[in-house]
Amino acid sequence: MLRGQSIAQPSADALLYQPKQIMDGQGTNPPRQLETQTMTIDEQLAFLRKGTVEIIREADLRAKLEKSARTGVPLRVKYGADPTAPDIHLGHTVVIRRLRAFQQLGHQVIFLIGDFTGLIGDPSGKSATRPQLTREEIAINAETYKAQIFKLLDPAKTIIDFNSRWMDTLGSEGFIRLASRVTVKQILERDDFEQRLREERPIALHELLYPLVQGYDSVALEADVEFGGTDQKFNMLVGRNLQREYRQEAQVVIITPLLEGTDGVQKMSKSLGNYIGINEPPQEMFGKLMSISDELMWRYYELCTDLRAEEINAMRAAAEAGERNPRDVKVELAKRIITDFHSADDAQIAEDEFNRIFRSKEIPEDIETCEIKAEGWPLPHLLVETGLAESKAEARRLIEQGGVRIGGVRQTDTGIVVGIKSGEESLLQVGKRRFLRVRGVAA
Repeated sequence: MLRGQSIAQPSADALLYQPKQIMDGQGTNPPRQLETQTMTIDEQLAFLRKGTVEIIREADLRAKLEKSARTGVPLRVKYGADPTAPDIHLGHTVVIRRLRAFQQLGHQVIFLIGDFTGLIGDPSGKSATRPQLTREEIAINAETYKAQIFKLLDPAKTIIDFNSRWMDTLGSEGFIRLASRVTVKQILERDDFEQRLREERPIALHELLYPLVQGYDSVALEADVEFGGTDQKFNMLVGRNLQREYRQEAQVVIITPLLEGTDGVQKMSKSLGNYIGINEPPQEMFGKLMSISDELMWRYYELCTDLRAEEINAMRAAAEAGERNPRDVKVELAKRIITDFHSADDAQIAEDEFNRIFRSKEIPEDIETCEIKAEGWPLPHLLVETGLAESKAEARRLIEQGGVRIGGVRQTDTGIVVGIKSGEESLLQVGKRRFLRVRGVAA
């Protein structure tokens, strides 16, 4: 099968739908030639390796980069996102930054919105069947994604596509023939499926189809490279195997780490309340970033900035030697991230506002400290436990009215879970005058 060839109807031997119209932020996106690069292949590999967990296989990536340099044809780099939530947070940007690295080397990024797979619901890492979205919900969320990814990605080198374009045309016969390419045993080798079977928890039949559909996306797009988090490894390897089934060159799978949230324990998630949204006001982003631990700060530098590893290592060595104040290094981190998604002026205003609150004596110098069990505390429960609210109902009312802050950041989500770590402190504030330091202690 030659790249760019179109098949009107799926057949027994070729179930490919090759897109002829591909879209980006400016309409139809014509093929682009690879930009002239001054970096050697070894330097490109080192540049692309930053912020990744695993490359399967790096030798294949080297060969693809060499072929691209020789022929002038950009690599097609795929990343799929199911539009299950409308807002992108810093955890999502870990992989988006790596996509931008490929763009900086002249390659084409395909940001694939899984409007078809969103109807199934990604079972990766789930202990129960995930709720399915409606077409209307998916369409709304997809528009929000499109507006946000161009804060990092170059629209001129980004294709936005939807996997319903080929899955809707595949038909029932084509889908059955596609399913014949993968065995039930292969699908059940997924860790989360194995665990649910052992624990006698249900697995819906449609969930078994998800890896198959995601893998077929790589076939339809003739992807050279696919990106995803550690929880997507199995699905991406299915794509690699399916490409071989369709006599394509297997894609390289690049796995990125899952970023810990502000609690420093669980992966960043909106449902856990430990996230930093890229569309949040700069002041809120600044306060949240200043609340992370000094140790977690270095991981954010690695995964959420474009600084090179040697630059980050030099900063860390200076901080550990006492040559730089870790707080100042954290301020620099916060301003870098806010500048990426807002502006340098917004970052400076956010810092000034933070300093006005915490350096201008607008909080008392002597604040009582309360010790509580180091674990994740739902915010209403935490306020009751520490005596800052008489009941959970009162706590929820205070939160909804904007009267509760953690580390200077206003909290309005009653479902947030606050990670209290052993030996570390968090500053709670209710209203203008009630302050309390909470220190975690081991159970």
